Amino acid sequence: MNEQMRAENWDEYLAETPHVDFSSPEVKQFIAGIRVFEDRREQAVSIYETVRDSFLYDPYHLDLRRNSLKASIVALKKRAWCVEKSLLACACFRSFGFPARLGFGIVKNHIGVAKLTSYLKREEIVFHGYVEVWIDGKWSKCTPAFDPRICKLSAVPLLEWDGSEDSLFQAFAGEKQFMEYLHFYGEFPDIPFELMHKEMAAYYPDLFENPVDTKAFSFHFDPIF
Repeated sequence: MNEQMRAENWDEYLAETPHVDFSSPEVKQFIAGIRVFEDRREQAVSIYETVRDSFLYDPYHLDLRRNSLKASIVALKKRAWCVEKSLLACACFRSFGFPARLGFGIVKNHIGVAKLTSYLKREEIVFHGYVEVWIDGKWSKCTPAFDPRICKLSAVPLLEWDGSEDSLFQAFAGEKQFMEYLHFYGEFPDIPFELMHKEMAAYYPDLFENPVDTKAFSFHFDPIF
């Protein structure tokens, strides 16, 4: 065990929580569909690709409530946004014995986001989620958000991950600017609900002051923050 490993609190990155609930029947059933490999890096990639491809990426129904953001609830969905998919991926990684933590940032998508921007009333996508996994002696970021269908519809390449190098959204799709990372909040052992609510309320005050719950777009939050 090297010095960096000694400095980390590994219990936090392997632990089950009420939100990273990998021993729940729902997550166990989802995990049963993940191909198993002897090679640890191949196994990590298999987890990533299964989560990435099992849900249609849906940024139009955002639920920040503690009782809703649980891996067990995400596992039963057909559509999910980036935080939900990252949460389930984190649960799956930990179930397979990979230390994993949740990462969040602010991004600006330059392709096909006019509809989303009309609801958010901002260009920035706040608290975009990704996962960081410990493999072969180092942390590696992966982003299981865009599934093959949404990539085809958006005309952007599918984001691959080799289990070694960081895999964040591409800055360009061909000659077009695609994803711009504006800020990183860092990585956390669990969802930092208070920070997430605070930041989203700062960027999207209208969603908190005038809640929306329609078939086209919905936004739910805990009013305690």
